[in-house]
Amino acid sequence: METKVAVIAIIVENAQSVEGINNLLHEFSDSIIGRMGVPYRAKNVNVISIAVDASQDVIDKLESQVGALDGVSAKTVYAPV
Repeated sequence: METKVAVIAIIVENAQSVEGINNLLHEFSDSIIGRMGVPYRAKNVNVISIAVDASQDVIDKLESQVGALDGVSAKTVYAPV
């Protein structure tokens, strides 16, 4: 199966959705290379970047499920590899 390297950028405006994000990231942990989270208190948001190496279907599913949570936005950028 062909995999792609990508970064999923997540903006969290609703702190109550953090548990749901963490549950999803645990569920997809086999595809995750690394994660970085930065709280931006001045704007009351959290910025999370997730580096992944997975099939297109898995990446799409993770982005979709995270982005469907209340107060959460997610977008993916793909490496040209």
